[in-house]
Amino acid sequence: MTRRPLPLLSLMLALAFGAPLAHGAAAAEAAEAAAPQRDLRETYTKYEYRIPMRDGTRLFTVVYAPKDASKPYPFLVNRTPYSVGVNADGERHYGEDWFPKQIGPSKEFEDAGYIFVKQDVRGRYMSEGKWVEMTPHASGKRAAGEGQESQDMFDTMEWLLKHVPNNNGKAGIYGISYPGFYTSASIIDSHPSIKAASPQAPVTDLYMGDDSYHGGAFMLAANFGFYAAFTEQQNPTPLPKTWSSFDYGAADGYDFFLQHRTMRNILGTLSPNQRALLAPTIEHDTYDAFWQTRAIAPHLKNIKAAVLTVGGWFDAEDPQGPFTTYQSIKKYNPAIYNGLVIGPWVHGGWAGLDGKRLGQVSFDRKTGEDFRTGIQFPFFEQHLKGVKPARPLSEVTAFETGSNVWRHYDAWPPRPARARTLYFGTGGKLTWQQPAAAAPGNGAGAAYDEYVSDPAKPVPYIGYASTDVPKEYMVSDQRFAATRPDVLVYRSEVLEEDVTIAGPVTPKLFVSTSGTDADWVVKLIDVFPAEYPSTDPQERGRDVAAPAPSLAGYQMLVRGNPLRGKFRNSFEQPEAFTPNKVEAISYHLGDVNHTFRRGHRIMVQVQSSWFPLVDLNPQTFVSIPQAKPEDFIKATQRVYHAPQMQSGLQVLVMPAQ
Repeated sequence: MTRRPLPLLSLMLALAFGAPLAHGAAAAEAAEAAAPQRDLRETYTKYEYRIPMRDGTRLFTVVYAPKDASKPYPFLVNRTPYSVGVNADGERHYGEDWFPKQIGPSKEFEDAGYIFVKQDVRGRYMSEGKWVEMTPHASGKRAAGEGQESQDMFDTMEWLLKHVPNNNGKAGIYGISYPGFYTSASIIDSHPSIKAASPQAPVTDLYMGDDSYHGGAFMLAANFGFYAAFTEQQNPTPLPKTWSSFDYGAADGYDFFLQHRTMRNILGTLSPNQRALLAPTIEHDTYDAFWQTRAIAPHLKNIKAAVLTVGGWFDAEDPQGPFTTYQSIKKYNPAIYNGLVIGPWVHGGWAGLDGKRLGQVSFDRKTGEDFRTGIQFPFFEQHLKGVKPARPLSEVTAFETGSNVWRHYDAWPPRPARARTLYFGTGGKLTWQQPAAAAPGNGAGAAYDEYVSDPAKPVPYIGYASTDVPKEYMVSDQRFAATRPDVLVYRSEVLEEDVTIAGPVTPKLFVSTSGTDADWVVKLIDVFPAEYPSTDPQERGRDVAAPAPSLAGYQMLVRGNPLRGKFRNSFEQPEAFTPNKVEAISYHLGDVNHTFRRGHRIMVQVQSSWFPLVDLNPQTFVSIPQAKPEDFIKATQRVYHAPQMQSGLQVLVMPAQ
């Protein structure tokens, strides 16, 4: 093991838990360096407490209270498993003499005055008790030291209201990623003082589309990197001071994972302490009780606070959590304000980045600042201080990529959107019309397209080397994949008018495989015109003299996700394929709010690997965690597009504006 920068992990920690951005766009770093540094000691006093819970367990809690005692202030709470003392570099500090550079979600909160509360959750760092990943809300019997997050939050608020002077009796809670989960879990049967909550990129169901599994396929690269660093310690302890990153011994994660191939070999590269958390997520490869008890969505009931759920269209870690959280809260708590904000952001990017671009794709405005100053701050000011916002918040505020504008809706998906299907046709055509009758072979006018999927040569998910999961992969140029023989490509004619897709995207395919299992990866892509202006080098933080990359012909990934074929009918009970038998499959690709502009094309790519973002499917019906090298075989995959077998992509299309 060696220590080296972890861009993805550092970004997540810095943005999610109150520290300024450590690794990000050059422009953001330059702006931070140029800004005058404030010493929060001048306006806030720090206190450290060990707050007793109902079972006697004490939770380590830091309070930053305004020195100006001329008026009362609301509490703003952040509960985290990553340490209340983390700084911008991922280092952890404890003691009343240490102050971070930032204690609130943004500068506006610190200037306005709040009592900021940071808490190490049960069993993490300086808090006592037993930590359980994704604490089950309902548990028949809890072990000694285990707790329930809503009860811990209730007991915390009871103590704070009695022991921290100069409070106005109201509290808000927020958090990004894992602290987003703790935000959601903390407002179930909520304490009456909690008036506002903002779960942001909330981990909601690790198996169903968040960190661990997408469509039943294991998200290999991101989880391996995370759990190689995120380990348990005997608490209470301030250790580890920093997280260690894994030394792949290679420049490219693709080569590393392909060399080890089987899950048994991959896990063998880790220490026992590292395997302790990663191994169970791999071994439980079906949606069994391990995952079901940890899913928080079914329990989001009796919430009394106003809720603002936040997510990013290009969040690689928790893309589904915000939608599931928003929908569950709406279902179970119809009387409260329940808002959803989705912007063009990476995981937590709204907290510290300007949000003006991602990779080579520009969004034409500082969307991160839009959120922090125009949505998040007014939301908490309204519900915790009674400050009337300049503009009432919509139920749904969603950034529309492609056209690069904010949209306001009264529900998600938007009510005006209508279901349409993009059909696959012969010759790689993608049309709104159903295909005509086709010949049975694989030549011109055939009823299907086919390719050979070889686990020894899987399709990569990016066209360059990386051992991390690059933040920009969700908008990355897909031309590297379009030329591979094991990737099917369907493209529309050049669009004569804008087409806006808003809502869930659903592949509906007729497929067959010569094996007994197969992955089906579908990608929705925006193809830019052959003549397109270059990106602005100054915006990208490049030397102005350097040539700017061209977006001519760029194939921008809009949304992509896999389905592990064995789960086509049930995530609890996998089923083998009968070789070469045609079967219908349908699954949730994800939600989008994207305009394909006039002059662009719509493209869909279909493949059977996406490596090492997703683990390898051996293409034989086996328990993949137990798969042996000889289980990995080549398979011929077919996608059909004939009458009665009309493969395509169902989308929701907005009416022309």
